[in-house]
Amino acid sequence: MTKTALITGAASGLGYEFSKLLANDGHNLILIDIDADNLKKVRVELEKSYDIAVKLLVKDLSQPNVAAEIKDALDDQVIDVLINNAGFGLFGSFHNTDWKRELDMLHLHIITSTHLTKLILDDMVSRNSGKILNISSLAAFQPGPLMAIYYASKSYLLSFSEAIANELKGTGVTVTVLCPGPTKTAFQQVVSEQAADESSENKIDFNMASSSEVAEYGYKAMLKGKTVAIPGILNKFLASLHRFVTRGAAANIVRRVQEKNRTE
Repeated sequence: MTKTALITGAASGLGYEFSKLLANDGHNLILIDIDADNLKKVRVELEKSYDIAVKLLVKDLSQPNVAAEIKDALDDQVIDVLINNAGFGLFGSFHNTDWKRELDMLHLHIITSTHLTKLILDDMVSRNSGKILNISSLAAFQPGPLMAIYYASKSYLLSFSEAIANELKGTGVTVTVLCPGPTKTAFQQVVSEQAADESSENKIDFNMASSSEVAEYGYKAMLKGKTVAIPGILNKFLASLHRFVTRGAAANIVRRVQEKNRTE
């Protein structure tokens, strides 16, 4: 029987790469994004290249109750794989940044991802089968001055995923949380543009991975049922930085990196 995967933020970046990996393995796809035009292009490409069906849902995942809307639109479709990938960043001192944008981020990263997981997880447990992949970040492991809400929300996703992965032991359902370092996606461009109109590129491109490399790493980890997946030896070391320095020192390091990377 053909399995079905649901991917959020599927119009570009990691979501697009995950879609290709799942399509290559014969999954039918339900792709969700706010970018209707790119979603349609992805569907045409995937249905042309693979013998699968692709359903599109154009949704603003930062809005309240959108997870329930998605569940209703599934019309009892069995979901075998859920990938909560959609996300965005915001650069700046917290007292200066736009609250509406931050509220949207909190809804997207925390509320929508959590609610969608809850709505789909119950059926997975009843079938004793299913895989969930939540996209967090290397940012989850330390405080993030100048991107405070982003770092904090990714920390939530890491903790939440680890907790329910433990709860689900023995059920046949696994939860994996992918925590990549800097990755070449539109995310980097958008955050950099917020910091300086003159630049749409990161000034620091050391340790920058491609979206295809990161997606493949996370996909393999999900298939194996690994709980926490951190691609790259340097990223694994940085994730454990708190073992060697205080959290205050880690926050200072993050701030210096952000200032050098994002500002003129």
